[in-house]
Amino acid sequence: MGGLIDMESEGGVLHGQLPWLIEILEILAAVIDLAAILLLLIGASRFIIGVAVAELGRKGVERVRRTNRERIELGRYILAGLELFIVSDVIHTALSLRFSDLMFLLMLVVIRSITSYFLERELGQLKQELGND
Repeated sequence: MGGLIDMESEGGVLHGQLPWLIEILEILAAVIDLAAILLLLIGASRFIIGVAVAELGRKGVERVRRTNRERIELGRYILAGLELFIVSDVIHTALSLRFSDLMFLLMLVVIRSITSYFLERELGQLKQELGND
């Protein structure tokens, strides 16, 4: 147990021997975070435009079908964004070597996995309603 505590306070082998690598990996993790945010913004923009078009241009059942198609597309963007955030969190945690960061990562992965599961389930139901298996 002493070894783990020592590594936490020292920052681990990479921090002492390869600080330039740590810097590069931190930058890559930040780029992944930005890519995830961009992906979510693109998905939200497409969703807003798609729903607006459906509301303005279609009536009745076709309007609902179009809105549901847009929800499926938004869900895909959200799932992809969540997956990228998990990648970034894993990189940050691997670099920090702190037990508290590991526990935080575990909680994030569990929460995001549950969110992804229910989102995928809802998307599956929407696809089934639309007949797009």
